[in-house]
Amino acid sequence: MLTAQAVSSPEPDEPSGHDRDSVAPGTLDDERVVERHRDEQSIRRGYWRANLRLLGILLSVWFAVSFGAGILFAEPLNQFKLPGTGFPLGFWFAQQGGIYVFVALIVIYAVRMNHLDKQFGVDEDDDDDEGAAS
Repeated sequence: MLTAQAVSSPEPDEPSGHDRDSVAPGTLDDERVVERHRDEQSIRRGYWRANLRLLGILLSVWFAVSFGAGILFAEPLNQFKLPGTGFPLGFWFAQQGGIYVFVALIVIYAVRMNHLDKQFGVDEDDDDDEGAAS
């Protein structure tokens, strides 16, 4: 049980390791919280910027393959035949090649995002095996 003396603040004459009266309000603890918040915000911005950059690159490749190779450049690509099949290259990109490229883009995105997650400390790997059965 706490007594009134234990709850009361120390006298001004008594030395204290953490004297709140000597620290102006809003200096030490608040500055640390604000600094930590700024650091977290900059990490989030960097993560989001890297994510958007990756998405922009992969979507550009997706557009170039699907719209460019399959539609815009189909005629010039049709001058070349796919070895072993005899299919025109533009037709192949429109029908089959785009699908292979899209699957490859999904794999690239997953691998790169795992790398970004680890780089920014937001990966999903459990090092301490919290979900493991005992």
